[in-house]
Amino acid sequence: MQLIKLISQLRVQQHQLRQIFRQRHYFKNMECPELLPPANVRGMRHLQRGEFKKNVQVPRLRINESQVDHVMPLVKKFLLKMEKLKPVRPVVVVLDGGSDEQKAQQKEILLHPLPITKWESLPTEELAKKDVTELNFSFGELELGYDNWTANEILKSILPLEEEGLTSYSRIGHIVHLNLRDHLIPFKSIIGQILLDKLPNCRSVVNKASTIDNTYRNFQMELICGQDDYKVETKENGIPFEFDFSQVYWNPRLSTEHERIVKLLQAGDVLYDVFAGVGPFSVPAAKKRCQVMANDLNPHSFQWLQHNAKRNKCLNNIQMFNKDGREFILKDLQRDLLERWHNSDSKYSIHITMNLPAMAVEFLDAFRALYNDKDLHDLSEDLLNYPTVHVYAFAKGENTKNLVKELVEQNLGCPLNLEEHSLVISFVRNVAPNKDMYRVTFKLTYHLLTTPKETESEPIVKKRKADDNAVALTKVKCI
Repeated sequence: MQLIKLISQLRVQQHQLRQIFRQRHYFKNMECPELLPPANVRGMRHLQRGEFKKNVQVPRLRINESQVDHVMPLVKKFLLKMEKLKPVRPVVVVLDGGSDEQKAQQKEILLHPLPITKWESLPTEELAKKDVTELNFSFGELELGYDNWTANEILKSILPLEEEGLTSYSRIGHIVHLNLRDHLIPFKSIIGQILLDKLPNCRSVVNKASTIDNTYRNFQMELICGQDDYKVETKENGIPFEFDFSQVYWNPRLSTEHERIVKLLQAGDVLYDVFAGVGPFSVPAAKKRCQVMANDLNPHSFQWLQHNAKRNKCLNNIQMFNKDGREFILKDLQRDLLERWHNSDSKYSIHITMNLPAMAVEFLDAFRALYNDKDLHDLSEDLLNYPTVHVYAFAKGENTKNLVKELVEQNLGCPLNLEEHSLVISFVRNVAPNKDMYRVTFKLTYHLLTTPKETESEPIVKKRKADDNAVALTKVKCI
């Protein structure tokens, strides 16, 4: 019976040890009053690093070097983890007598004061088996400073408590891009300096100075700290891109969305990218050996699109255009798609991306009556390979999913449904309070491509020249 009881105890201890090994450090420094930066830095607007010095009492274990490998698995989850602070460090202990021969090399293990408030907070029984007792445990003074806190911890300590702090920022190569709310503008200088100090490889910190309302859809920005250098090199989903961030649009928060669409494509598929930017959809698709036609109105985006296609060695699979999106749809997309229908089989998929969420839906009417019956008279309607459109849009207010569906249908001039159009509405991200970004995916149909858009009040009149297949649309605004 005693043997069985002993075996049972050993199994329990083994299970406890396994749990200790599996558990990770989960104590947040900013939840521990002792580890907060000094209170006097609140409201600081000009960075004074020396004001962050603070002495705190933290628990520690002092053990011989030979014991470290045996003790660490038992206390690993309790280690004090802070910036530029080694939780295990050497100390020299002078034994009784004080001569050089009586100095012993030991290790000091710094522990987190949140879970460890006394000796009994540690796994004392397991430590005793490693010849570690309460005599090895003590509280001692530790000096902390500016270097020991992260950027987020420093910012939380200086920005006003009653207002929302700096919740996020974007990294684009060596640039940190902010979108500061009005109440944070007085702190922009110190915010920039802290980020420049703390973030690896950061050389420039900029703040978006206005909304994206210009023709070429690039950020108007203010340099608040660092170098006046906006040419960046970055990677997205393993693909390198280069561009001048001050002249083009780039949002790293859309990397997952870019990857999601590219994963839908297979080698040999076709992609028409109406608002291509510097190529986050087009270049990966071309590298995947899809046939790509990419367009952007911004001449700087067009330049960097060409550069990125060349750099990624996919020029053979991509045609690039510097046009208005509507002109690209009515001429280049129209001609290329018709040629494909006449000359190719349908064993590939066709996709159209329209990532200009502020206004892309306004271009959807260009697909209405893109062709007439004469264009398609010798083609079997059942065999036509209809493109799938991925259009991005913003919606404000409540029930934004329904709002964005109505917005797309209004501009397309046709109700959409799952059965006929394979309609899918996907949430992409929250842009601002009560403002969401969606992707609306649907298939074009024979009806959409051959029938003019009409409203209850006035139709859009469609005219075609008799001497060629050029499309001219006379638009009448809806009342």
